[in-house]
Amino acid sequence: MTKQFRVEHNLETGEVTEIELTAEEIAELSALRAETEAKLAAEAQKATDKAALWVKLGITEDEAKLLLG
Repeated sequence: MTKQFRVEHNLETGEVTEIELTAEEIAELSALRAETEAKLAAEAQKATDKAALWVKLGITEDEAKLLLG
């Protein structure tokens, strides 16, 4: 597996340091990535469901907004 790093940039000195991530940090990033992917999938499904409902009702998105707004 490829090593993963984080980069720290000291703005006062201009020094840039690459620091290898710990197993704990990698696990945390993986959990955050999985959570983000799940949220994005849920949002995409919601948008698909809305579009399917508009088609079923025979209305456009703008017409739905007028009805609900």
